[in-house]
Amino acid sequence: MTDVLKLAEIGGAPATSGHALHYAPAVKDDIADRPSPIAATTKLLFVTSEMGDFIKAGGLGEVSTALPRQLRKFCEVRVLLPGFRQVRKARPAMDVVRQMPRVAGLPPWSLGRFATSDGLIVYTVLCDELYDRDGSPYGPFGGGDFGDNDIRFGRLSLAAAEIAAGEADPNWKPDVVHVNDWPSALAPGYMRWKGLATPSILTVHNLAYQGLYHPQRMRLLGIPDLAFNINGAEFHGKISFLKSGIYYGSHVTTVSETYANEITTAEHGCGLDGLLKTRMHEGRLTGIVNGIDDSWNALIDGGRTGDQIIRQWKRRNAAEIRRTFDLPDSRGPLFSIISRLVHQKGIDLSLEAAETIVAQGGQLVVTGRGEPRIEEAVEKLAKRYPRAVAARIGFDDGEARRLFAASDFLLMPSRFEPCGLSQMYAQRSGALPIAYRTGGLVDTIEDGLSGFLFSSLTGAGLTGAVARALEAFRSKRAFRQMRDHAMAKRFDWRRPSFRYADVYARALVA
Repeated sequence: MTDVLKLAEIGGAPATSGHALHYAPAVKDDIADRPSPIAATTKLLFVTSEMGDFIKAGGLGEVSTALPRQLRKFCEVRVLLPGFRQVRKARPAMDVVRQMPRVAGLPPWSLGRFATSDGLIVYTVLCDELYDRDGSPYGPFGGGDFGDNDIRFGRLSLAAAEIAAGEADPNWKPDVVHVNDWPSALAPGYMRWKGLATPSILTVHNLAYQGLYHPQRMRLLGIPDLAFNINGAEFHGKISFLKSGIYYGSHVTTVSETYANEITTAEHGCGLDGLLKTRMHEGRLTGIVNGIDDSWNALIDGGRTGDQIIRQWKRRNAAEIRRTFDLPDSRGPLFSIISRLVHQKGIDLSLEAAETIVAQGGQLVVTGRGEPRIEEAVEKLAKRYPRAVAARIGFDDGEARRLFAASDFLLMPSRFEPCGLSQMYAQRSGALPIAYRTGGLVDTIEDGLSGFLFSSLTGAGLTGAVARALEAFRSKRAFRQMRDHAMAKRFDWRRPSFRYADVYARALVA
């Protein structure tokens, strides 16, 4: 088993396609010789509600692990996150920089500071009454949200503003503050209400989550009355953390070029399309495709390449997965679903397409957890086809990596997908993604070259794409060419981090 999981470098020439108009430069352009857009002395505060080093619930945790480290090539970076129980356990001893007072209904806190093993400085908001709890960053392990999340993340946002003002750490004051999604999106508002001129960047990882709260919570959050209007924090009679970040922030980024355009439309704008369209026209909305961890660029043992070596590597992983999931050996294609089992991810469409997969001699392995009704439907399908479909309700990162390496195809028919990481993991692992033509999936999958895209968001639409995949699989030469092309693509953080540095530079001179 350990041989199956060994990691090392895969070689191969980068490739591009017209289907990845915005992402293709990230694959072919070498930015190593370009001058940095910002001075190395620039101080950046990166604010996040999760970080994979300690605690994560999704893609934001992975981005927050990789991006700040990449940005250290351009500027001085410090990360701010809540002092969750998992963080305190990992770092039981840390410096306490300063104790800070209560503000409105936001409790007092202390600013913790420590360095990771690779030297990244991390600040933590130490406030046990808010963060010393079992669960994810946002709620209990059983599901749902904590009832005081507005206070928990209002405290995080105000802490960012207090650091920006030089109040929390008198020896370090950022030149730029970069916040992420709704949990820290109130920070640009607090900065404005404090009269700070420090530029702030908001990255929207998923517009559907906005942090909406009753206006009676304004006083507890310390939001001034004048801010509760259409030109401020108000959104359809509620406080919106996310709208505050979009309105008060200097610049908004999101995690793919296509999603940046989609969120300016009524269909995908979640009621904020008008404001986002204004930001687009002002040149203050930018789409930047995420990268993935460098470990995904190093997969095959010994750094060897060649079709035979890759095929052997894939076969070993497929055999291990079939043993793990009690599936019989098969010469047919292996499909996978590696996802949260929720409506957004189009799992219902995948289950409909599974009938075609099974009928054509394929097998399907599903891993993930999510909505109970979808989990039940997945388990029911596995019981119906015990020799062709297997499921594990739950998630294990090591097992997921092995499944990517084992699979011939990944089903990813998300109804919307701001960026997505799984389709990039799949391509690097030689699993061709099959995805709906939306968001970051458009920007990272080249239809007919490194995967398959479909345009009709129906079971029939996905089934048609599956039929194309099965046809390619039967044509061994075509399938090998697609797999080689997919595995040769690079999705590292070099270009995205350069583009973020460029956004900071523009915000600093605006």
